[in-house]
Formats: sequence, structure tokens, C-alpha cells
Amino acid sequence: MPELSLLLDPETPDDAAAIERLNDRVFGPGRYARSAYRIRETAEPDRGLSFVARVGTLMVGANAMTPIDIGGAPALLLGPLIVEPVFRSQGIGEKLVIRSLEAAKAAGWTLVILVGDEPYYARMGFRTVPLGRITLPGPVDPARLLYCELQAGALEAARGEARGMER
Repeated sequence: MPELSLLLDPETPDDAAAIERLNDRVFGPGRYARSAYRIRETAEPDRGLSFVARVGTLMVGANAMTPIDIGGAPALLLGPLIVEPVFRSQGIGEKLVIRSLEAAKAAGWTLVILVGDEPYYARMGFRTVPLGRITLPGPVDPARLLYCELQAGALEAARGEARGMER
């Protein structure tokens, strides 16, 4: 298969409707029951750290980075990471995550967490959060709560429940 001519751009307000439709197709209404959405209900993503992927004018993926607080330590919550099903397994999700991590580091952020599968996210620098260190508002499989330090030692300052930074 030929390599896609992929464009990664910061999310804009004009992308909101297309991102919502993509979320509906990929995750459906059940996504609102997830613990990470409890955080997203109280905080807006940072559009300068959140990116969309396009092939031509077609949006094929998106990810968000939401500022959060973990026991007084600022951090980011990555997700949702969504890729149009017919475009999966082509590196789009990984490119979106890497772009967001680079932007977050350049902006001075030191820690990113997410709920996901370590085998996928480990290649981008994520590891399982030590048991009991960080909680989310609702049940989360502890093996799926992951972190990535953008600055060595950043996890040490984060302990407690992750909460969205108030809108």
C-alpha cells in the first residue's frame, strides 16, 4: 500500500463537529461511561497540544490533550485517540501521539497520562502507573492507566486523583 500523504495540524474550533462524528463512529455512545470522560466533562482540551490528521481534506484521526491536576501536580490527559477504522494500522495514531508529546514538552508540560493498552503505547514512552499512585473518578483497570514523563522524575510529584483543571 502506498504511503499516505498525511497532514497533522493543531485542532481548531472548526474541527469540533468532525471530531465528534469520528468519535461516534469509532467509540459510540458508550464512551461517555468511561472514567476519562468524567475528567473531560470539567476541562477543555488544549487545542495547541491536540492534533487532527487529514489525508487531503478528509479527517482520518484526532487526539486531545486535556490539562489535569493530580494531587496538586499539573499534567495532561491524552485521549481520546481516534483513527478512522479504514485508516488504522498505518501509523496515524502513533504520529498523532508523538506530535502531541513533542508539543507538550515544548510548552513546558512534564507528565502525560492516559487509559490505554501498554503494548501499543509503550513504543511512545508510556508505562503502567504504579498501583495506587494515581486514580481517576471512576473505575479503571490499573493495568491500563499509563504515564509518560516528559521530564525525568515528573511522576514523583503526582499522587492522588486526577481531576480536570476547571473550565
